[in-house]
Amino acid sequence: MDKKWWTLIVVCAATFMLLLDVTIVVVALPEIQKGLHTNFSDVQWVIDAYALTLASLLLTAGSLADRYGRRLLFTIGLVIFTLGSLTCGLAQSPLMLILSRSAQGIGGAIMFSTSLALLAQSFRGKERGVAFGVWGAVTGVATALGPILGGVITSEISWRGIFLVNIPIGVVAIAVTLWKVDESLTPDASRPDWAGFISLTGGLVSLVYGLIDASVTSWSNSAVVLCLILAVVLLIAFGVIENRAAHPLFDLSLFRTPTFTGGLIAAFTMNGSLFAMLLYLVLYLQDDLGYSALATGVRLLLVSGCTLVSAVTAGRLSSHMPVRWLIGPGLLLVGIGLLLMAGITGTSSWTHMIPGFLVAGVGSGMVNPPLASTAVGVVSPERSGMASGVNTTFRQIGIATSIAGFGSIFTTSIRHHLVNALALVPALAGRAPQVVTAIQQGNAGSVFKSVPASARGILAGAIHTSFAGAMNDLLIVSGVLALVGAVCSVLLIRSKDFVSSQPGSAPDH
Repeated sequence: MDKKWWTLIVVCAATFMLLLDVTIVVVALPEIQKGLHTNFSDVQWVIDAYALTLASLLLTAGSLADRYGRRLLFTIGLVIFTLGSLTCGLAQSPLMLILSRSAQGIGGAIMFSTSLALLAQSFRGKERGVAFGVWGAVTGVATALGPILGGVITSEISWRGIFLVNIPIGVVAIAVTLWKVDESLTPDASRPDWAGFISLTGGLVSLVYGLIDASVTSWSNSAVVLCLILAVVLLIAFGVIENRAAHPLFDLSLFRTPTFTGGLIAAFTMNGSLFAMLLYLVLYLQDDLGYSALATGVRLLLVSGCTLVSAVTAGRLSSHMPVRWLIGPGLLLVGIGLLLMAGITGTSSWTHMIPGFLVAGVGSGMVNPPLASTAVGVVSPERSGMASGVNTTFRQIGIATSIAGFGSIFTTSIRHHLVNALALVPALAGRAPQVVTAIQQGNAGSVFKSVPASARGILAGAIHTSFAGAMNDLLIVSGVLALVGAVCSVLLIRSKDFVSSQPGSAPDH
């Protein structure tokens, strides 16, 4: 077999692993929470540690690959990701798991930033289109299969299996990369923008840490306030640094192109609405309704299955119609779907959410394929790597910040509903803080043993009602976020901004 096809196989395998690990973990989180005795903030960090390192390092990794060799960096990324997966699977504490997830994110960022460059150097002409098409299909399948694979492995083996399954794939991919993939680099590549990298990473970590800590303590907590102030300072510093840098990590002049800005807003709101809500949907299905990881994954197939089918159609349509009429309406459907899921009560079953699952899934599939072409279609070819990297970075920032922000809303809402529900029951008045803590630790059942038998039915009803109320608040907030993204996409994304005959450059109507 020709080397270029080996390159396609190994790049697709690596991409499948790193994207699968974005969604496969979500279904296993309640089991991880029980197995490692974690609190709610640790659960959020298991997702956000991966997303943050992926977002922070993506652009820098691309610069390093140009300078020192794309195959070299890709191999390093594979090694780091594989070792990170191993330590995730062997984790004995929440801190070890979170640090290991960060290692996975570092490896994933390096692999993702070099994947398309390796394909571009190996394929030419029509074959390049075939290679990119296969790679795009793999990204869709990986995202769609995450929940069900996570459910199967967690239920049939263990939550550790979702990480350990990466080890043999990673080892084989490393061997094939060293054996069959050719090296390439850019001789006159610029130095990485380390000042930009440090300020961006520090700003994002401070922001997410502050948001997550607010869900555990309060918004007025001095540590929370300090983190949020530091985040603002560092992110402003990042903008100043990038504006003055000779070779910036992120060329801020790209914001002058409305379509590029619209694409970033769409990327942020897409991942910050539906994909961030997956964590809380899983917690609702497992912790409140009592479904297993496998049963939860099967139910979430309604979302991912619709996404996959819709994405295939959207991919074909994106070359024949303006992409804003796919991205905007797609986000509109995501928003409508999330709002349709709202209205949960303490006695609702999961079937209440089926219409929302279907509508949001179709909308998600409409957004993702044209969004990828929009990121690179409005810049010159030499800046396409940066443009694509920035768009992917905004996707990860969206999911990281939304999960953290939603966590604060979720905790505050549950506490409020519980205080009101228990205040009129003498045997339970004052128990709200204890119950909230137990819910955050995925261990609400432990509270029942400490209350009188006559009050347990009332407590169970209060917990279900409070969980439902908190979920409704999150679904409304996330739905509105998606609707805002839809409006911005329609207003900002314009066909005339595309620089060449790219998908999505069809004349506007």
